[in-house]
Amino acid sequence: MGRTNPTYRDQLREVEEEWSEFRRPLRREDQFRFDDLFVYARNHADAAGNLNHPDPLAPVWMAIALEQEQRIAELETQVEALGNE
Repeated sequence: MGRTNPTYRDQLREVEEEWSEFRRPLRREDQFRFDDLFVYARNHADAAGNLNHPDPLAPVWMAIALEQEQRIAELETQVEALGNE
């Protein structure tokens, strides 16, 4: 039987496990933020799986950037609305 390649979600789990040594000494509030970054990556796992990038971290960084860009845009909209009041 042939070998199958791991799915992106499997690779993401491995990446998260590799980074657990970094997460462990973080302050609790930073651990929650760290966990959120991997939630962002999981939220975009379908797109990352389609990309099939040789480096599983590349789609993680892009997913984080996309989510943060979305949050920035939402905050800018809120600030603009407050300025118009």
